[in-house]
Amino acid sequence: MTPYAPLYTLHLLAALIWVGGMFFAWMILRPAAVQVLEAPARLRLWLSVFQRFFVWVWAAVLVLPVSGVGMLHLGYGGFDAAPRYVHIMMGLYLAMLALFLRIQALQLPELRRAVEAENWPTGGEVLGRIRKVVGSNLLIGLLLVSIAALRPGF
Repeated sequence: MTPYAPLYTLHLLAALIWVGGMFFAWMILRPAAVQVLEAPARLRLWLSVFQRFFVWVWAAVLVLPVSGVGMLHLGYGGFDAAPRYVHIMMGLYLAMLALFLRIQALQLPELRRAVEAENWPTGGEVLGRIRKVVGSNLLIGLLLVSIAALRPGF
């Protein structure tokens, strides 16, 4: 096994956890929660889901650049020799990271305060804003995965 293989495996698993988790939340969990749960229970559910999922996102946020830079150096000898798609993927990662940090640092605490105060209208408004950011992040993540899958030589 080459040194590249474990880095690639970690990189792929981290991306699958992050993007797959967003896909599951957006396409399956959200519609089911809206159909089955009243607003208070739904908001509490989402707060718990975010707290659990974001532990895994933090792991992905850390693993992706470490494994990516490792693969970059092993495969191309550095950033300057890397093909354009690698530069694009790095930029998309930074965009995804910024959106995640927005949710983590600004919107999640706001949702937590609304749920703790049982302010359901405000909680619903915050959750709606989070949903839009997650939707944007999911689209970027799907684009990033598509670029990786379509890269030359794959």
